[in-house]
Amino acid sequence: MKKSIKLAVVAALALGSTSAFATNGSNLIGAGAKARGMGGVDIGVSHGAESALANGALITSVEGTEISFGGTLFMPDVSYKGNPQFDYEDSAADMSVIPEVSIATKLTENFYIGVGMWGTAGMGTDYRDIGTAATYGNGTMNMVTNLQLMQFAVPLAYKISSLSLSVTPVLQYGSLDINYDYSGTVGMGVAQDLAFGYNLGLSYEVANFTIGAMYKSQIDMEYKGFDKTVEPFTGGLGYTNNELSTPSEIGLGVSYAMGEHTFAIDYKNIAWSNAKGYEDFEWEDQDVFALGYEYKTNGWAARVGYNYASSPISEQTYSGVNSANLASTTVNMFNLLGFPAVTESHYTVGGTYEFSKQTSLDLALAYAPEATETFTTANASGSYDISVKHSQTSLSAQVNFKF
Repeated sequence: MKKSIKLAVVAALALGSTSAFATNGSNLIGAGAKARGMGGVDIGVSHGAESALANGALITSVEGTEISFGGTLFMPDVSYKGNPQFDYEDSAADMSVIPEVSIATKLTENFYIGVGMWGTAGMGTDYRDIGTAATYGNGTMNMVTNLQLMQFAVPLAYKISSLSLSVTPVLQYGSLDINYDYSGTVGMGVAQDLAFGYNLGLSYEVANFTIGAMYKSQIDMEYKGFDKTVEPFTGGLGYTNNELSTPSEIGLGVSYAMGEHTFAIDYKNIAWSNAKGYEDFEWEDQDVFALGYEYKTNGWAARVGYNYASSPISEQTYSGVNSANLASTTVNMFNLLGFPAVTESHYTVGGTYEFSKQTSLDLALAYAPEATETFTTANASGSYDISVKHSQTSLSAQVNFKF
């Protein structure tokens, strides 16, 4: 356990000093370069060792031992307008490095095991150098938010005939920091936590089809001081929650292989509305749809994909306060300023080049076009509009070794 904790801390530091939103809410659309090149499809199509976290049952496609390691350079472009009288201000949290390592091996004719670590989610904005105290940083309150999540997992898969089943214990490391200027500096410092969860996976092969299903448990993370950063906006009513949970997921996927061509489609539901912390800020469940295509021939492969999920945040207009003592105007402000998960469509391309039968390189590019949202918030002077603009570009690279 001590070695796992040390590894978790080192890996989390590798994520970089800033973190960015990662497409579906705060979740990456795929844990590896193959999946990201195909729009994030990873439930009903095997990507070898890379499948260890997405659907552990799919590692049964590995013929011996396979190792994949690499990462994603994530580059969001976020701008916030804190009041119609201000211009858009750019967030400085515009680059993150997200690591990924996957290992899978065939132990017996029926039993397979894997291990790996993945940066799975992140979110953050950085307005610390915007404006002056007199204007609350041009409406940004000089806010800095930074959430980083890293998962360590050991998928265990069993295959009999065309059916594969898996269970994957997961250890998650999380780091959260929120600071802003509101009649003085408010901040929680960096809070960290370790918590356990699990994934379940299934795959079934029939004719040229592969059908997959997965379930990921909710992981409850506790970050000391989270309550104190929210409390100033409750009007003295108080905020007592220190948890920000990773939501549960359930999904289905299917792929069809026809010679050199593979077509795949995934559907999954991300239960933000039941995740502690996110439910306080009225995040809504996401239905995620992903389409992917791969052309694979001797020595190389090409991939394209599309991923869509409606934004989990929407403008709140309820009167009074919600069950967490937050007014709708406060929820609107925190979501757009600190957690602007408004991107919806994502277009991806990728490919593989095989240097030999044992070694290959995967590359992927994902792009989310700019999305803009305008909500209403309020202060002592009355109501006013706030807006955010958010687009994303990411580059993924991954080296694979087969033994």
